[in-house]
Amino acid sequence: MITALTYTADEVRRFDDPAAARDAPGTAWVRATKATPEELDRVADVFGIHPLSVEDVRNGVRAKTEEFDDHAFVLLKTADLVLGETTFDEEIRTESVGLFVGDDWLVTLSKHEIATVDRAWNAVERDGRLRSYGPDFAAYRIVDGIVDAYFEELDQIETRIEEVEDSIIDDIDVATLEAINGVRRELLSFRKLLWPTREAVGVLARGDPDQVRTETEKYFRDAYDHVVQLVDLTETYRDLASGARDIYLNSLSMSTNEVMKRLTVVATIVLPLTFVAGVYGMNFEGSPYNMPELGWQFGYPAVMLGMLCVTVVLVAYFRESGWL
Repeated sequence: MITALTYTADEVRRFDDPAAARDAPGTAWVRATKATPEELDRVADVFGIHPLSVEDVRNGVRAKTEEFDDHAFVLLKTADLVLGETTFDEEIRTESVGLFVGDDWLVTLSKHEIATVDRAWNAVERDGRLRSYGPDFAAYRIVDGIVDAYFEELDQIETRIEEVEDSIIDDIDVATLEAINGVRRELLSFRKLLWPTREAVGVLARGDPDQVRTETEKYFRDAYDHVVQLVDLTETYRDLASGARDIYLNSLSMSTNEVMKRLTVVATIVLPLTFVAGVYGMNFEGSPYNMPELGWQFGYPAVMLGMLCVTVVLVAYFRESGWL
């Protein structure tokens, strides 16, 4: 589907033909969504877009900004956090958005409808002040919308980190470790997305492309600041996730130590009892060296009482030492 409009500060005109929109007076904006290869080739021919740039959008390569003789090519990606997945490619679902910014025209390409592009399109149709800024400012509105949406995804990750930290305090199980690893995978995927995005937006913020006017650079610098903030937040959350994993491992180690401590107490108490029972189990007969208690009427109760005293003494000792 290809839609086109040409706008000035006073009016907006819609066109079905990209070539007609390109030739009409004013700023032309052509939006290609779910377009066929033939339609994309047609748009590329009208605006002189290199076929490789179109392929980059279709193949979902990393975010970047490239400069051509008569236009600038910006490729960014939207992000949608997918919970419960297990591979890096599926942790964050991305959608490529290609922006081709000329002196008086803008072309946006995407495989599916992008909410940020729709909002910028509708804003241009409604607000005459936006139409007076030119195609680079419309491109900025799209870039800024994509970048701002990253904050919402990071907020979800932050919430999951808080839940993981609470679960570590409440209970230690395999599900908690899986949740920690899931958060770390999501942050790694987000980091892979943000670093090239920072480079791409940085080129626009510096005003390297001729199509970015001086008065628009400050807006791209604001978007660049947001990307830098996102990178910092991602690194902070990665540290928090790593810290949560360390806390989990330390808690698991402490829990194991507690178990070993209790087992040691039990073994220490049972050991003298086993020794006493073993000694008095050697009930040889017909020898002057036999234990005299074997023939004693109260020998069995006396031995049991002695074993009970040993147990009480050991339990009291371990309780005093803080092991129980």
